[in-house]
Amino acid sequence: MSNREKNRITVDIYGQQYVILGTESPSHIRHVAMLVDDKMRQISSRNPGLDVNKLAVLTAVNAVNDYLKMKEHLERLQIEQEKE
Repeated sequence: MSNREKNRITVDIYGQQYVILGTESPSHIRHVAMLVDDKMRQISSRNPGLDVNKLAVLTAVNAVNDYLKMKEHLERLQIEQEKE
């Protein structure tokens, strides 16, 4: 367990307030919440009939997809760098 101090930040995501507890800086936590809110609003604008639960799941699926693509790209770059 980390000895870093935990920050408790209240954020607004898609009209709901959440208290986030984490060791990241308050500005980082707010930035993450803003990105989640933006992605939810983007998906909702294309699919206005989605209920909030389905919208949240689609947002999570999109975020994990983006993460995996970036991770694979980083791994390819690391392999290329090791060859040099």
